[in-house]
Amino acid sequence: MDTDQDTFAPAIDPHTHLFPEGLMSAIRDVLTEEAGWEFDHPVARSAVEEILAEAGVETYVALPYVHRPEMARDLNSWLCEQAEVSEMLIPFATVHPEDEDVGNVVREAFEAGARGLKFHCPVQEVAPADPRIEEALAVAAEYDAPITYHGGTAPMFEDNHYVGAELFAELLDSYPELRVCCAHMGTYETDAFVEFAREYDNAYLDTTFAMSTQAEQTMGFDPGSIPDETFVKLSESIMYGSDLPNIPYPYREERAELLGRDLPEETCRDLFYRTAREYLGLPE
Repeated sequence: MDTDQDTFAPAIDPHTHLFPEGLMSAIRDVLTEEAGWEFDHPVARSAVEEILAEAGVETYVALPYVHRPEMARDLNSWLCEQAEVSEMLIPFATVHPEDEDVGNVVREAFEAGARGLKFHCPVQEVAPADPRIEEALAVAAEYDAPITYHGGTAPMFEDNHYVGAELFAELLDSYPELRVCCAHMGTYETDAFVEFAREYDNAYLDTTFAMSTQAEQTMGFDPGSIPDETFVKLSESIMYGSDLPNIPYPYREERAELLGRDLPEETCRDLFYRTAREYLGLPE
């Protein structure tokens, strides 16, 4: 049992991944080739949920994404089916910018049980406010559904034309009615993304990968560069996340750095539970 469970639990993990076995294997192969990461965590839903539950996670979000058109419908359906047999899983949906009817792809997923949208901007080659996904964003607004983006340049996208603080600012200014989260604390432009969380009521960040004890080794980012004061003052806009099962270290390392800071109890409750609950629109 995790010795920090009393501080961490009850928790929500709003950034995990579930994929069909073949697709997950392909994603891991790419990450191993490009980043050198090796993965030991099991990928089956039941095994992922066992890890989460043992740590004290009550609810988690699985974030899908697709790298080519005409994949999203099947992946969204598969993930919603996984949620039907789980007491913990909240499924998000995705859509590719080159799909024929992005609005209906998202609407069908929401009607099937998806609770939000996910875009991996560099992989899907789509900017956060890309005109090609305008209809998808409109459907999300209609359903009051949050949208999580990989919108930062880490860990290998510093020259990518679909990510960065400037493009995320365009999203925030264009869609003030949407709740949007930039994963990984917006690394490597963390200062700019922290300012977004400070300035925009609809802007959120998650700590995934960036605040792990292994961040320097895995992505060249120093978690210590973000002071405690940032988490205390912005705890209602920052939430924990993990990327489980696609992390090249034990799950406990995702939260160990934050727990080691001796943050106020109220701040921890926000980071590990309340902010995600608000972001996801869950009841009290």
